Amino acid sequence: MAALTLQTLGLGGAASALVNASGGGDTCPAGDGIFLEVNNGSGSSVTVTIATPGTVDGLAIADRAVAIPAGERWKIPVGRRYAKADGSADITYSSATTVTVGAFRIV
Repeated sequence: MAALTLQTLGLGGAASALVNASGGGDTCPAGDGIFLEVNNGSGSSVTVTIATPGTVDGLAIADRAVAIPAGERWKIPVGRRYAKADGSADITYSSATTVTVGAFRIV
């Protein structure tokens, strides 16, 4: 898994950069105001899954799966509920081909 660099978007705005999604998945920080931007450049839908490491009463919490339609660019919140012990979230893709992604924090 590759670690996505967290980009900060301040009040004045900022240019953003997306990188190629890793075939084995990516990680990014999880927390308030953090989101992924995913651009699906492929000809079919791609599912982005954010692992949920927690449990409730000993039962696993379902992972968040978001289907990104072909040719669309979506933003997905990555709240604290997705954070592992080190504060990062694990992200996987049903296909990483022609998919670009970035991690952002709004301040």
